[in-house]
Amino acid sequence: MKHLLNYCIIITFLGSSLLLNAQELTSILDDLPISYKKNNPIYDIENHKLNNLDTVPDFDSKANKLKITGTIFKSDGITPAKDVVLFIYQADEDGNYEIQKNSKRKRYVHHRAWIKTDADGTYTFYTFMPGKYLRNKELKQIHRVIKEPGKPEYDMASFFFNDDPLLPDLTLACRAQAAQSMLRLYKEGDMLVAKKDIKLKKDFEALQQ
Repeated sequence: MKHLLNYCIIITFLGSSLLLNAQELTSILDDLPISYKKNNPIYDIENHKLNNLDTVPDFDSKANKLKITGTIFKSDGITPAKDVVLFIYQADEDGNYEIQKNSKRKRYVHHRAWIKTDADGTYTFYTFMPGKYLRNKELKQIHRVIKEPGKPEYDMASFFFNDDPLLPDLTLACRAQAAQSMLRLYKEGDMLVAKKDIKLKKDFEALQQ
């Protein structure tokens, strides 16, 4: 009986410690601090300050400048989603993913950016038109990872472009799927602009990723 009591005390202590560690981990994930590292590139923020607007590196030197803007809504499609982090990364204009290393010698795609929504859910990225990866017959795309407060991150379908010459080669099913995240471009001065709202997945849909 004494051994059982001691065992229960140890289990209770360990359970409390695990709960505290889990709470700390949850806080870390929500705050996305510099010290936290994970395999998913959304966490490679280093000295990045998050707000609802960001610019991809080398934007100023690129010819085909692109502005992507919109609102992130909760799964009801109506309520703006606050404190959502959206991370993008892409190839350069020649279709190559430029790889660099950070101060910790960790490799990353150079052309990337993050936003974190305010109460109105709006976001804006300033970037440039990516090229098509030459070794594959893939559409031009900008990859997306999203993270809601208190939930794991998950990949979203890439941004595609309505003027991509490879679109006619896709099957109807693939074309319909790509259309859900398709950017329809128009000119605003010397810049291409695309407005695209995002609806977050329901909890059970996100867990399936």
